[in-house]
Amino acid sequence: MNKREFLLAAVGSCAILVSAGAARSADSVDTVKVGINKVISDVVFHIAQERGLFAEQKLKVELIAFDSGPRMIAPLGAGQIDIGAGASSAGLFNSVSRGIGVKIVADKGSTPAGYDYMPLIIRKDLYDSGKVKKLSDLKGLKLAAAGPGSATNAKLSLALEQGGLTDKDIDQVNMSYPQQVAALSSKAIDGSITTEPSTSRAIKDGYAVRLSDDTLYPGQQVAVLLYGNDMLTKRRDVGQRFMNAYIKAARIYNDATKGGHFTGTGADDVITLIMKTTGLKDRNIFTAMIPNGISPDGAVNMKSLGDDLKYFVEQGQIEKPVAVNDVVDTSFAEAAVKKLGPYKPH
Repeated sequence: MNKREFLLAAVGSCAILVSAGAARSADSVDTVKVGINKVISDVVFHIAQERGLFAEQKLKVELIAFDSGPRMIAPLGAGQIDIGAGASSAGLFNSVSRGIGVKIVADKGSTPAGYDYMPLIIRKDLYDSGKVKKLSDLKGLKLAAAGPGSATNAKLSLALEQGGLTDKDIDQVNMSYPQQVAALSSKAIDGSITTEPSTSRAIKDGYAVRLSDDTLYPGQQVAVLLYGNDMLTKRRDVGQRFMNAYIKAARIYNDATKGGHFTGTGADDVITLIMKTTGLKDRNIFTAMIPNGISPDGAVNMKSLGDDLKYFVEQGQIEKPVAVNDVVDTSFAEAAVKKLGPYKPH
């Protein structure tokens, strides 16, 4: 082989290698590890998984169960998981102020009009007797919330304020949502700020009634989608593709829960998926259940986050100064909406 033939062969081999590499790159799939709580609002992840929306974005998504949102923060910061489901909380703001690379990137659970899935409920016997009919009647009662520095406690404080009361006017205890239902049934507590499905269980079993509606705290940003540092920096393209799929799934969920009930387009399939992934057995409970809101554009309620942060500061639960803008990155959701276009309800 002469020098010219050798060079041509070498160039040809390089071209083949480059072509093969490009093909492998085009076909490559990125793995994304997502922390979930096995709660109803996780259904958006499952919709995207089951309907191939993640696969469409060349993503292999691993859903990893945690027993609470706060337990995801450290693994997110350490890169052990890429994405998490959290909540508006003092702990989240403190984590960011400490330099942990975590940010809110989209809505995962909120309370727009008609979607108050985290109401104040009161024991039915107290309501029926006339003892508790309005927020000012809460004085002297034992009321439960999820825990210090949480969105539930912020909402309970607002309920007291609207009733002309303060935290000092009640006996406040902290317990999980399932524990709240048991405590209502045994009359160990008088009421609670409770999310679905615990709310519907307590009402269906005759233990409680709703005292508040969606006018108590309109649009509260309760649950949020969180990205870890790698998604925010080194793997932004992967983070964007995940968000594209997430927003598509959120729109399917919005169709199914139109009007604040599980009666919209595709509701039966969404209910089946929720039951499959949460362990809920009673399909009839969805008849009265109020679904959580999720913005079809992934939009985050910045005012609500600011109001909750103000409450956490007043309670002495924030370690050092931090602003809402330090904790939120809306660019992924905005880019997804630009790509997908405006939401068109079905």
